[in-house]
Amino acid sequence: MTAHPVTLIRGDGIGPELAAVTRDVLEATGVSFAWDVVDAGENQMKTAGTPLPESVLASLRRNKVGIKAPITTPVGSGFRSVNVALRKELDLYACVRPCKTYAGVPVPHTHKAIDLVIVRENTEDLYVGIEFERDREDTARLLETIREFRPGAVFGRSCGISIKPISVERSRRIVQYAFDYAKRNGRKRVTAVHKANIMKFTDGLFLEVARQVAAENPGIDFNDRIVDNMAMQLVQSPHDYDVIVLPNLYGDILSDLCASLVGGLGVAPGANVGTNGALFEAVHGSAPKYAGQNKVNPTAMILSGVLMLRHLGEAEAAERLEKAVGRVLKEGRNVTYDLRPGKSTTGAVGTREMGQAIIAALHT
Repeated sequence: MTAHPVTLIRGDGIGPELAAVTRDVLEATGVSFAWDVVDAGENQMKTAGTPLPESVLASLRRNKVGIKAPITTPVGSGFRSVNVALRKELDLYACVRPCKTYAGVPVPHTHKAIDLVIVRENTEDLYVGIEFERDREDTARLLETIREFRPGAVFGRSCGISIKPISVERSRRIVQYAFDYAKRNGRKRVTAVHKANIMKFTDGLFLEVARQVAAENPGIDFNDRIVDNMAMQLVQSPHDYDVIVLPNLYGDILSDLCASLVGGLGVAPGANVGTNGALFEAVHGSAPKYAGQNKVNPTAMILSGVLMLRHLGEAEAAERLEKAVGRVLKEGRNVTYDLRPGKSTTGAVGTREMGQAIIAALHT
């Protein structure tokens, strides 16, 4: 059996313990892996001077497939997101986040089972980080240029500026990916999300391209929704939606909303896919206050491993593992505290113990 070369990024905070459990569970499927274990995140600042050492990028470029534990992103200051940097450096342009109801997971509604997929553009929009800090000379010059070309523009003199690029090429690429995903996975409809009624030259462009791509892909239904209306629709009737394709910022926000509908970020897997590689990751953060406590829910990272198995062509192993996870969740005995009624610690197990329960379910 040929081993699949896979980069395993251990992350920081709760990342290393989630990475260890996920590795054990994936190996228990019987699939053979050639792991290249690397580190990224805050713990690398002291030793490497950067949260994203070049060795991590080199490993991913070499192996073409990776799975990543959570990595801290400082808020308001410090280094920019390692997650965003990885997507940019490797051109992982499609962020895929399935949102699926699993029996036994506490949910905040009484909807019938939800099974939808967010496809988020990863490389454009406000997340490219083209920002101008307030009260700087270059920002003042940019403000004057804006006033010159848009005399009616009204804003304060002391303000920061972010630039939002949306291109034809990358809009086309992500929308086509959404249609291809729908075809491969037996999905029936693609919904494009935008704010084209206000941002006519950016979101308007995204919507225009989405409609063009839809016309080129008969057999899959297409519609579109304004982003604020989409948020309401997802809360009221999420089962009306199937594959949802969005620009970067909206995709980030609405994927968390969808995760909440199926039980939260603890059960939300993710994939970042490009032409030359793929990186799989739990959607949630690094929760440093819980680091080393053997307390956190490993489901999201393990389900990200399910997505990775499918990407590697190991469909049978992926199906067995997803069923094993589903069985443990439904039984509700060997699960972490957040999956217990009322998030009670009574009867809850730890991260490692839940992983072992999933391994046991694989073998029964």
